[in-house]
Amino acid sequence: MSSQRIISLLPAATEIVCALGLEQNLVGRSHECDFPASVKRLPVCSEANFPDGLSSLAIDRKVKELLSDALSIYTVDREKIKELNPDVVITQAQCEVCAVSLKEVEEALENYLDKQARIISLQPNGLEDIFNDIRQVAAALNVVENGDRLIEDLEERVNIIRHKLKFAESKPTVACIEWLEPMMVSGNWVPELATIAGGVSVLAEAGKHSPFIQWVDIQLHDPEIIIVMPCGFSIERTLSEMDILLQLPGFSDLQAVKNNRLYIADGNQYFNRPGPRIVDSIEILAEIIHPKQFIFGYEGDGWIRFAL
Repeated sequence: MSSQRIISLLPAATEIVCALGLEQNLVGRSHECDFPASVKRLPVCSEANFPDGLSSLAIDRKVKELLSDALSIYTVDREKIKELNPDVVITQAQCEVCAVSLKEVEEALENYLDKQARIISLQPNGLEDIFNDIRQVAAALNVVENGDRLIEDLEERVNIIRHKLKFAESKPTVACIEWLEPMMVSGNWVPELATIAGGVSVLAEAGKHSPFIQWVDIQLHDPEIIIVMPCGFSIERTLSEMDILLQLPGFSDLQAVKNNRLYIADGNQYFNRPGPRIVDSIEILAEIIHPKQFIFGYEGDGWIRFAL
């Protein structure tokens, strides 16, 4: 078993480390790492450079302002990391808006620690990449067998869904909204998850970054299902901003709205975390898209139906 001291600056990585049976090796976390709940006891090694509770539009403006000034969206606490004396620091190179980036960690820790810590950077674009990241972390932490077992279990759950949908006649069109103002639809792994769950993702391509779109794009595609899953937002937080959508021209004329197929999902806990719970995200999509075939029990916690 690994005896390495691990700092995770990425919620998904924290979940991977815990799922590999190494929670006891974690000595520090990011400000966003909150699952499993027991990791909240760990010292926090990063912070966001904007206040909590901003609206979608205000967050977008603040992020763009910071990036345009070549400033970081997050601050890495070098003193805290030095004090915690890690052997391994896990971060990401996927999105500088979503979490502390590889560049920030390298710059913060260069020639600063008393020993050379290994930096592992995750950069998934699809489901297989997420599984490969789990393998990479397992190998780096000397628990390859644990990684193999975890992936086997996750793949089995995915295959159950694929098998049940093999002969599904309908594949409804699905718009997964990742940001409300300005509007974005979910790219990267989410279109692939929607496909596995028996839907057809619109306006975003699997494996490519989430695109900004115009409201008219949604109107033109008129998807059968709309799932609102803003990055980093809980269901409650999303509910507080649903007026942004409701006030858009022609919103109530969309078939998803008329047919009561408008949903809110927990983007923060599920869809935006490329770790083991990405399979929970597929199960959530399967419940939403094909409710007659799947009841996994996420309704109310992982997703809700939004009725006008």
